[in-house]
Amino acid sequence: MRGPEWETSEGTPSPLGVTWLESEQAYNFAIDTVNASKVTLLLYLGNELRVPCYSLQLDPFKNKSGPVWHCRVPISEAGDAVYYAYQIDGPAAKVTDTWHAFDPEKVLLDPYARSVFFPAKFKRDAARLPGPNGGSAPLGRLDVCRCPFDWGNEQRLRHGTDLVIYEMHVRGFTQHPSSGITDDARGTFAGVIEKIPYLKELGITAIELMPVFQFDPSDENYWGYMPLNFFSPHHEYSTNQSSCEQHSQFREMVRELHKAGIEVILDVVYNHTCEGDDQGPTYSYRGIDNATYYIASANLKSPYANFSGTGNTLNTSSPTVRRLIVDSLRYWAKEMHVDGFRFDLASVFSRTSDGSIDLSQPPLFDQIAGDPDLANVRLIAEPWDASGLYQLGASFPGRTWMQWNARFRDTAQQFIRGDCGLVPDLMTRLYGSSDLFPDDTVHAFRPFQSVNYVASHDGFTMYDLVSYNHKHNHVNSQNNHDGPNEFSWNSGWEGVEQVPQEVVNLRKRQTKNFCCLLMLANGSPMFRMGDEFMQTQSGNNNPYNQDNEISWLDWRRFEENQEVFCFFKRMIAFRKSHSLLGHSTFWRDDIQWFGAEQPEVNMSADSQVLAYCLRGTSTNDRDLYVMINGSTKPRLFSIHAETESVWNRVIDTSLPSPIDIVDPEAEIPFEKDSYRVNQRSIVVLAQSTVAISSNSVQIL
Repeated sequence: MRGPEWETSEGTPSPLGVTWLESEQAYNFAIDTVNASKVTLLLYLGNELRVPCYSLQLDPFKNKSGPVWHCRVPISEAGDAVYYAYQIDGPAAKVTDTWHAFDPEKVLLDPYARSVFFPAKFKRDAARLPGPNGGSAPLGRLDVCRCPFDWGNEQRLRHGTDLVIYEMHVRGFTQHPSSGITDDARGTFAGVIEKIPYLKELGITAIELMPVFQFDPSDENYWGYMPLNFFSPHHEYSTNQSSCEQHSQFREMVRELHKAGIEVILDVVYNHTCEGDDQGPTYSYRGIDNATYYIASANLKSPYANFSGTGNTLNTSSPTVRRLIVDSLRYWAKEMHVDGFRFDLASVFSRTSDGSIDLSQPPLFDQIAGDPDLANVRLIAEPWDASGLYQLGASFPGRTWMQWNARFRDTAQQFIRGDCGLVPDLMTRLYGSSDLFPDDTVHAFRPFQSVNYVASHDGFTMYDLVSYNHKHNHVNSQNNHDGPNEFSWNSGWEGVEQVPQEVVNLRKRQTKNFCCLLMLANGSPMFRMGDEFMQTQSGNNNPYNQDNEISWLDWRRFEENQEVFCFFKRMIAFRKSHSLLGHSTFWRDDIQWFGAEQPEVNMSADSQVLAYCLRGTSTNDRDLYVMINGSTKPRLFSIHAETESVWNRVIDTSLPSPIDIVDPEAEIPFEKDSYRVNQRSIVVLAQSTVAISSNSVQIL
């Protein structure tokens, strides 16, 4: 669009960030800082990062529109500049009622930078301590806005009944020497591409990447939950550090995953930044407009509200912050072709500028819901924050969002551990958690909104849940006080060293039991990378700062635990072949619940057994009969289903591989009216594939 002639010299307030205008051979710069009194744009050459080659102090009468400062710089003036940043001044701290933290000596990163460059002399302390930080500050790259990419005939994805989510850390997935990845690609987006055949064999249909936004490389936060910037991929996840390659390699990963039929979901952190509390560095937001970006506390000794547990909390009631978040989401969805987002500590979005909770209509949720570019994007919430706000289920303001279901996690962990009295709760979790996600006319929730999981990055691996009674986090340097307290049981032997064979066998069975509960429940199943071959973190359930073999996938365990991998693979295939297991609605009349010997479910305080029959007629599928024995003794289960079905045994987690789970052509006919279910095991019978009564659907 051709605009007024004054824009060629004064610039435009939209879009924010830096934009290359090909027709004018010029850059447009725009930054939102309503409280600033002085804004200076700085451009740097590639070989001189201390002194800018070009600087422009913006005139508020010409270069400011509302809260946005902007300018236009032709290439004839920018010359060979490669990087850019700002210096910003404003009211002194605590002089007014509004809490400011301007520092005119600090070189500041644009929040909308699409790629971040870290100088060789980059220093966190230079941004944290008083005085200038030129030559050691992170800078935005100019050329990233001119990076082409050919998406080819790529198809965007959105899975339904076959959705199986695989939580993955980009670096940890392939960084271990045993990964078999080429040396330069280990721990990168390119490494993920090399492992796509493995992901296809496993059968997952979506990967949920732990944070890939640029974070502070000196922050000792391996997980990436301390974001520096919301638009740029983390530089260390690319094999080439050029700005175009950082974006291209992420896009190549997305394109190739889509070719393989796999969705890409990003774990995003929009509730805080890596600037931390008042002792943290001034990289960007704090120096640009502290009062706008962060929630202040009433405590002068700890001036930043800390609902994130990391030192600060972004003020999502601010229009500037809401725009930043929505623009970031739109960028990753439109430009990077991401299929969905999992929001870390999403309940923070319910907090107002003073930290109080507003559940009536938090504006950020409305903005996301009303954005047409995000209409078909998968939205997943972690529905709590670090200060006790817990909104799992109907109390969460994002009514159509999916949610991490921690109730499913806790129930599954306790039941498989051997706790009694959980049968009623287990029934509810398997059914799709209708107590949390009611499907009455007023609420109209769907079971797939419940993201069912047993283990995630935030806690023990699935194998460690059956290998440790206690967390072993001493290497994290917090005296073992960090990390959650979970419902684990070591199967009779603490740890993974010199484990007796009978304990090894029990742990394999328990891991298969976890897998069964996940794949047999209505809802959307998710498991973490490596659980399918019993990955261990040596009992560390909070290795956020462990960029080493504690956190990296050890692919030797894939070879050692083929039995468990094959079980996961076949269990995923089994779920996909029975659409009722991941149905869009609750089962209602399609399910019957039973006890073991008696038809009635035993819901007493000491009960540990449950059976149910799923009728497949409504989905043109086979009937399934599931028997669950969480006790320490074998139990005889009568087949109570009111059907004339002929049954085949498909799954028995107590049996050795390969007969613990069999493919359809190898199903074992079962003609008795009862089945001996061994201790701590799950059995699944499926209606025979021979022709059945004409009163039912004929399945051949």
